[in-house]
Amino acid sequence: MQRQNLVESFNAAIEGFIYVLRTQRNMRLHFLIGFSALLAGVFLNFTYVELILLCITIAFVLIAEMFNTAIEHTIDLFSKEFHPLARIVKDIAAGAVLMSAIAATIVGYILFVSRVGLRIEDNIIKIRDSNWHITFIVLIVVFVMVILSKILLQKGTPLRGGMPSGHSAIAFSIWTIISLVYPTSLVVFLVFVLAFLVATSRVRNAIHSLPEVFVGGVSGILVTLLIFQLLRK
Repeated sequence: MQRQNLVESFNAAIEGFIYVLRTQRNMRLHFLIGFSALLAGVFLNFTYVELILLCITIAFVLIAEMFNTAIEHTIDLFSKEFHPLARIVKDIAAGAVLMSAIAATIVGYILFVSRVGLRIEDNIIKIRDSNWHITFIVLIVVFVMVILSKILLQKGTPLRGGMPSGHSAIAFSIWTIISLVYPTSLVVFLVFVLAFLVATSRVRNAIHSLPEVFVGGVSGILVTLLIFQLLRK
């Protein structure tokens, strides 16, 4: 292979970035969000340190997405047929992008919240006074609990099948939230019927067994009650 000069090397690097940006939807989304965050940081008069931290965080996400694309193309180049190990490698690379995006979200939240004059303590107070905020937190915790349980028990995929049933957990969590926030007998009864129908549909469609649905429903109820007890005054 002929050795490239400096200009050709820069051209190749730029073409690689443009290729990923043009062909990968997630890369375009990350780039748009990162560019918007950078403009917002300049508009809010971020310090040099804050801008540097923001730029590093944005670059970290974009680099992770580029490596993910490179790994996927390399695997496709050497393996045209489906292979379990190839899928695992691709999933790990995609997981790295997800972790970088989560880290970037946390960093961005801390930087922008501190800049607009909001304190974390004030946000905690607002959360405790808002049923909507508590509901959002409950649903996230229930979802994460289901994913972690399936990973630890190694049954089913994170979003389908396995112990416990995520649909049942979310459905009965919503029923518990409505029971606590809007204790109207008719509304509570109707939502319970809907949650019950969701749970039975998982068994009827042979996606979950009866114990998986039962554990999911009970887990959703208990987690919801626990968080409301901790956050509500």
